Amino acid sequence: MSSNSPILMWFRRDLRLSDHPALSAASKSGRPVIPIFILDPLARSLGAAPKFRLGLGVDRLANRLKAQGSRLILRSGDARDVIEQLIKETGAGTVYWSRLYDPDSVARDTGIKATLKARGIEAQSYGGHLMFEPWTVQTKTDGYYKVFTPFWKAVKQREVESPLPAPSRLAAPDVWPDSEALSDWHLGVAMNRAADILRGHARVGEDAALARLGQFIEESVGRYAERRDIPGVDGTSGLSENLSLGEISPHRCWHAGLRARHEGKPGAETFLKELVWREFAYHLMHHTPRILTANWREEWEAFPWETDPGHPHAVAWKQARTGIEFVDAAMREMYVTGRMHNRGRMIVASFLTKHLMCHWKTGMAWFQDCLTDWDPASNAMGWQWAAGSGPDASPYFRVFNPATQLDKFDRDRSYVRRWIAEGQGDPPEDALAYFDAIPRRWALSHDDGYPSPIVALDDGRKLALAAYQSRGF
Repeated sequence: MSSNSPILMWFRRDLRLSDHPALSAASKSGRPVIPIFILDPLARSLGAAPKFRLGLGVDRLANRLKAQGSRLILRSGDARDVIEQLIKETGAGTVYWSRLYDPDSVARDTGIKATLKARGIEAQSYGGHLMFEPWTVQTKTDGYYKVFTPFWKAVKQREVESPLPAPSRLAAPDVWPDSEALSDWHLGVAMNRAADILRGHARVGEDAALARLGQFIEESVGRYAERRDIPGVDGTSGLSENLSLGEISPHRCWHAGLRARHEGKPGAETFLKELVWREFAYHLMHHTPRILTANWREEWEAFPWETDPGHPHAVAWKQARTGIEFVDAAMREMYVTGRMHNRGRMIVASFLTKHLMCHWKTGMAWFQDCLTDWDPASNAMGWQWAAGSGPDASPYFRVFNPATQLDKFDRDRSYVRRWIAEGQGDPPEDALAYFDAIPRRWALSHDDGYPSPIVALDDGRKLALAAYQSRGF
């Protein structure tokens, strides 16, 4: 390997230039750096909305690199094959990337690293997607944490690396390899007519993420603890969209939260806990990857979930036509914006898994297709938490009542009015946008009457509790 051979910088879910350990290491080497992004089978397997949002993020990263005198090389195919081909074309002697933690990515990356090292190619992975590597957080008996509160206590005083600056310069190779065109990948094709609607609500790229964080810390973090549960106000950071694709690092968010706490802003501690909740999800996915595919609590395997995603109740839930206002408003928010307020996520998940007795996998898969801020660990843990089958889960007897939750968190019904058009003489734009975002085959119109509830809330709760008790929960 020549001391001046290029480094392939393989971007994945780390679409930023600052606070990027792998990119910083590549830049500091002084060697030519060739940024690459590979549309491999794992990227192709993303749901419609996450894949659409990925395309926006990759495009923005390419523009940022271009502004620095570099470029992003796009290739599609098996990642190992693509990297080996690029090594042949460029003479690269090193490949850097940021670590991912889901089982499929780990298997892919482990295989690639072994192949490259066997050929004498340096292959190095770096942190950056998480603040705490999952294997470094252990209980006193060297086990892993299954409950959030002790996990939080174990890490809250840990030192978190300070954010790294973006490289001032990336040395270019003598000859750039050819790149495919992003437009030829058609990453947004599955979104059909909803793509333009979602695009209007996306805040894409590193600059937008930094601005979003700055605005949140300046204007909203002080009241975050009390306002984050109110879906009708702009009380959250909105950073899940950017964290999911690594357009901002959790380290930067953490240090901003620490500064806010030092300044006496009362909501900062709660914000820090939410960042650690994300870390907890990855901790669990690393130690118990079954959380992605099976009931984390194995005793729930015998629970009589309705597993047919085409069941009329599941279809009504997906179409946001359950007749339960909080549920339908939250689902419609997702179709128009690509995201859903956290309180809404809890309500719709509880309703599907408890009132309707539908399997959490039905909801998890639907979110995986519809959320632009989809994250494998957070999505799985959130659904199993709501269903009661996961670690540190909402207890089986806690069945959120969407009606009383609406009275508590949307007293003036501003959230419902924003998202449900039926029954309003002059519906707002967002409520009408739902009908333009959903599949045409649903054949729904704002002129349709609002449906009656598909289940009586008290009856649904009683049926759920009876099912739990009959199974000994």
